[in-house]
Amino acid sequence: MSQSPLGLAAPRGVISQDSVNRSETGSVTIHAPSRPPSVREDAVAAVPTQPPIEAVVHDFPEGGLAGWLTVFGAFLIQMCGFGYTGSFGVYQDYYGRVYLSNESSSAISWIGSINAYLVIALGLVAGRLYDRGYFYYLLYAGSLLQAFSVFMLSLAKPGQYYQVFLAQGVGMGIGGGMMYIPSVAVVSQYFHKRRALAMTIVASGSSLGAIVHPIMLNNTLDNLGFATAARANAGLITGLLLISCLTMRTRTLKLQEPPKLWSSAKRFIKDGPIVFAAIGMTVFAMGFYFPLFYIQSDAVSHGLSKTFSFYSLVILNACSFLGRLSPGFVANRLGVANITVVSTFICSVLILGMIGLGSVASVVVIGIIYGFFAGTYIAMLAPLLAYLTDDMSELGARMGIAFGLCGFGTLTGTPIEGALLTSKNIWWRPALFSGVMAFAGFFSFSTSIILLRRRKRIQKQEQAKMEKA
Repeated sequence: MSQSPLGLAAPRGVISQDSVNRSETGSVTIHAPSRPPSVREDAVAAVPTQPPIEAVVHDFPEGGLAGWLTVFGAFLIQMCGFGYTGSFGVYQDYYGRVYLSNESSSAISWIGSINAYLVIALGLVAGRLYDRGYFYYLLYAGSLLQAFSVFMLSLAKPGQYYQVFLAQGVGMGIGGGMMYIPSVAVVSQYFHKRRALAMTIVASGSSLGAIVHPIMLNNTLDNLGFATAARANAGLITGLLLISCLTMRTRTLKLQEPPKLWSSAKRFIKDGPIVFAAIGMTVFAMGFYFPLFYIQSDAVSHGLSKTFSFYSLVILNACSFLGRLSPGFVANRLGVANITVVSTFICSVLILGMIGLGSVASVVVIGIIYGFFAGTYIAMLAPLLAYLTDDMSELGARMGIAFGLCGFGTLTGTPIEGALLTSKNIWWRPALFSGVMAFAGFFSFSTSIILLRRRKRIQKQEQAKMEKA
């Protein structure tokens, strides 16, 4: 988000999370860091409320042991959150063939879309709670709920749609949504110059998860049965989340109330560039998940070998992993906005290209290229929103609003595509719909960047006039 992936600058009104002592003269002493999550009551009580005092942390360690451990923990959270959501194509195929064969493709896709929607949309709430200093509550509660839900999924019975829906769609979605934005935002407390690199590393966790989970599931669902495969997957997720809880640490504590959500929302609505970016995220999401959810089923229905079809999603996600890492090294030079627009255009073309999918070569080509640029797009979302935000104290709220709106596109896209597919597997219909929606997102992003550059040009002209005067 800022000129770097998820470039979150330190917000105003924050001081070291460690103990703060104030003498009667008003001097401030910030001691060496202590271990969160709690802050001593006497330290907080010592902070006067009238008038409000702002202490801004300007020094970023640019890493350090705590910083890189936090990056690692956030990487694992993305691996278990969006990495799991991105693996739903395996479940879409398995549920349709075996476990929920009595349900339509559209009904099954609602499970994955609800999961993805909640992970994204809950950012509006989680972002505000993070701004108010509840990071550890979100981390621990989200990890517990996600681990519990995936274990409950293993108890779901064949043909019992509501059991799968509640555990995998609702439970895991809420758990992932509680951690998604906070885990990304907390990394910005440690980095400024190297923020782009740190954020792309974090974002690549979801792609690695979308490689590991499909391989694990495809090799266990048919061989060991659904219950055993789900429990094995639950064990992996629980272990990774436990490591995240042990490694992630914050640096700062909010002393000042964050801006009111309604005030932030009004400024958001009046900000043309970020409004069009949010619209772009929403409509692009309606087409974005079509390859992720359906490429494996598409390959199977076209008569490609079962083994290859199983690994079609792995190929896509493996390239997505590379796509999420790569922008961190070139974002500052090429520009976050430029990379976002180019990646959405290429993704849109390839989604339309799925109309002609029918051979091993076509699956491989679409999987490789789409996977890479889809990963690039996801890695650039947070940095783009930060780039479009002038007041970094509102970044958490703006991210929450934008991702909340984006969630509606995620929620409705794949069920519509499933309905267009029908039981006759008419693949060109959902591919055409998804491609059109993706192109609409591309045009919205382009409009956002044009408006932003026009604003900056006007600001420079006004500044030049003031300097002459």
